[in-house]
Amino acid sequence: MNIAVLGETVVGENRVALIPSSVPKLVKLGYTISIVSGAGSKAHYQDVEYEQAGATICLDLGSAMNQASIVLKVQPPTDLEIASLPKNSILISLLSPLSNPDLIKTLADASITALSLELIPRITRAQSMDVLSSQATVAGYKAVLTGANELGKFLPMFMTAAGTIRPGKVLILGAGVAGLQAIATARRLGARVEAFDVRPAVKEQIESLGATFLEMEEEVSGEGEGGYARELSEDQHLKELELIATHVSDADLVITTAQIPGKPAPELITEAMVKSMKPGSVIVDLAASTGGNCRFTEEGETVLLHEVKLIGPANLPSEVPVHASQMFSKNVETLLKELVKDGELFLDFSDEVVASTCVAHAGDVRHQLTKEKLSLK
Repeated sequence: MNIAVLGETVVGENRVALIPSSVPKLVKLGYTISIVSGAGSKAHYQDVEYEQAGATICLDLGSAMNQASIVLKVQPPTDLEIASLPKNSILISLLSPLSNPDLIKTLADASITALSLELIPRITRAQSMDVLSSQATVAGYKAVLTGANELGKFLPMFMTAAGTIRPGKVLILGAGVAGLQAIATARRLGARVEAFDVRPAVKEQIESLGATFLEMEEEVSGEGEGGYARELSEDQHLKELELIATHVSDADLVITTAQIPGKPAPELITEAMVKSMKPGSVIVDLAASTGGNCRFTEEGETVLLHEVKLIGPANLPSEVPVHASQMFSKNVETLLKELVKDGELFLDFSDEVVASTCVAHAGDVRHQLTKEKLSLK
């Protein structure tokens, strides 16, 4: 039950997988914890805080990995880190198995048990382990601030001696966790907010946050498994685009969040829509990593198209590293508690959480969709 917490080497990643406040709770369960020196520094968690909490600080990767039975990271491991992982150890991190099937095969071949945090099931018992939801909360919040910062106008209404300034209009496309947080943040900033989602079930949530829910004349349900959206038919998608087009032209800021697990993001913003927007308007595309909700989105870049700024953020949670790490750490802490039975580390594959998240074990790729990508039986 030895945990190693590694620092993140991916450029721009400031989060850490475990923060000091989680350490005593895990130690109480019987875990011992080693932290690579400086692992939490970019998120403003210092070595001395980890030591005071009961962790051991290691000067390098090798000493932290020595005898580790569990390794914690935020981002997928590098080749160097994989080579350093002890055989039969458990790796817990974001792994994007459908985007990185070869990585999962490499981990399986190295006899590493890999738990992919993206695959935490959407069930009540696992809500406190749901890394995607916690980090989407951060992304939705930061997306509005990013857009507001790039917008050359106010979002709230102002009544001043120099005249009255009308509130800005924000359009949110996709009302999952990120979209709902974006709605709440934009409303706090005083904007008028409209929101659209293919799942009619979210209408009440959208309206409870003070936004207007955009409805198609003919009800279309894009409700997929686990509360995720599913891909629409071509006819349904055209009707969806028609509705969006009538509202995009009047928006000062558009936040797009629509993604479909395992597939490219649906195109919701066409070039004609961008051209219809007022000069100086801003689009923040949170689906940039899966191709974007606008096909002109470039991940990690800001594109100027028809005098509209199209922003494709690569990693918004990393820009709020203190609280993003706090939430990530709590998710991981709760998962680690699930792996302890009678004071021993135990992987129970009859447990839905373990069965859903384990993508590699005992030399085999266990995740069915990843196996299909790799053409494995």
